This record gives sequence, C-alpha cells and structure tokens, in this order.
Amino acid sequence: MVLCAFTVIAVAGFAVFGIHPRLLASNAGAMAVYGAAFTVFARGQVLLAAAALFVVLIRRAGARWLGAFAAVYVVSLTSELSGTTMGLPFGPYSYTDGLGPKWFGHVPLLIPLSWFLMAVPSYAIARTLAAGRGALARIAVGSFVLLAWDLALDPAMSHATKYWVWGTSGVYYGMPWLNLAGWYITGAALMLILSLTRSDRWLDHVPISWLAGFYAANLALSLGLDAAAQLGGAVVASVIPLLACAVAVRRDRSATLSTTPVGAR
Repeated sequence: MVLCAFTVIAVAGFAVFGIHPRLLASNAGAMAVYGAAFTVFARGQVLLAAAALFVVLIRRAGARWLGAFAAVYVVSLTSELSGTTMGLPFGPYSYTDGLGPKWFGHVPLLIPLSWFLMAVPSYAIARTLAAGRGALARIAVGSFVLLAWDLALDPAMSHATKYWVWGTSGVYYGMPWLNLAGWYITGAALMLILSLTRSDRWLDHVPISWLAGFYAANLALSLGLDAAAQLGGAVVASVIPLLACAVAVRRDRSATLSTTPVGAR
C-alpha cells in the first residue's frame, strides 16, 4: 500500500511539474524541491519495493533466499559494469547521478538490487506459465517476463527522464535494439541462478498473486511516467507483462481449485 501511494505521488509530481517545467520557472524554491524529489522518489521507490519483498520473504521463507540474492546481485552488477564500460551486452550507456552512489563510478548500488526485485517475480510468474515444462522453459519464459518490464522502464528512465543516457540513438525512444538482447541474456543468467539455487523451495511459500501484484506495482511507476509523457508505444507495450501477471494468477487459482476436495473451504 505504501509503495503504491509513493508511486502515485511520484507520477503525479512528474505529470504536473516534469511535463510542465514552466510552472516552476518563476519559483526557485519550488524548482529546488522538485529537483530533490526527482532523486528522492526514484531511489525511494526501489528501497520501498525492496523492503516490501524482503519482509515477505523473511516471514515466509526465513533466510533461504539470501544466497540467490547475493548471486543475482553480483551477476547483474557484472553485466551492468560490462555495459557501462564496454557497451556489451546492452549497448553504450551511462548512468547519471539520479540513482545515487555508484559501484566503481559506473553502476548505482540500487541497480543490481532492482534486478533482484523483478527477477524473483518474473521467475515465479514463469513457474506458473510454464508449469510442467521443465527448467529450460521456466528460464526462457522468466527472461521474457523480465525483459517485458524494460519495454516500459527504458522509455521512462532514459527518454521521459534522464536516469541513464544512451551513447547511441535507437528507434525505440532512443534505446538501441541491442539492449533487448542484453536484457534477455542477463535475464536468462538470473533465471538460471534462481533455478540452480533451488529458489522454488522458498518461492512455494509466497503466493503467486502477491508476487504478480508486486511485479505490477513496480511496473506502475514506469507505466505512469510513460503515460504522463505521452509515450503511447511504451504504454501499449506494458500490456504484455501485465497480461503475463494476470494469466499467471488465473492459472494458479484454477490449479488450486482443481486440487481442492469437493466440499472443502
């Protein structure tokens, strides 16, 4: 609930003042407040999302997820460092200072954390969508679900705003197509980690409805910024991951009902 309220306030502020900066032009104090809010809300959204997920995981699975978290953080950081220094696997780009302190001056500390926050629900959704089809199917589907988030995230964070800047121009709101390949490859590596660390054992204790809702709540910030900036293609693209969330929840409920004994409540 707090995360959702935080997101609504952030999107509303951007829709009013980010889209119409002339409203701040005559008031230096208001401009300073908005400038501070621009960084506070981006960082706060990641930290609030992390707090929400960590609390649920601790309550439901104890500390069994910490190994997967450490591995996902290190691998995603390595991928991001490669991207920001060598342009692979995402293409050339660099982070501005909006997301806070950076590893080695290149990758904000919050970025690998955000990979984990969305890798976990993506893998959980894939478990439901690819139920009975084996680990490779879960990895393939989970990577796609994670990639689908970037279809809304990148336009919001590099086009509507400037939390990172591309070193080359692409046709999808400035994003190069190589970025999609990089996301899928990195996502596949993270899904493989979650599979190898036997994350299924602790994910079984977290309802898919909650994880799908958590995914959607994180997507909401990017979707809201895209809508405020009138990035129609990014808004339409957001239907893909939201549909995946809805289908996963529906399949899980159907599976639960089919295994519930007649007359049971």
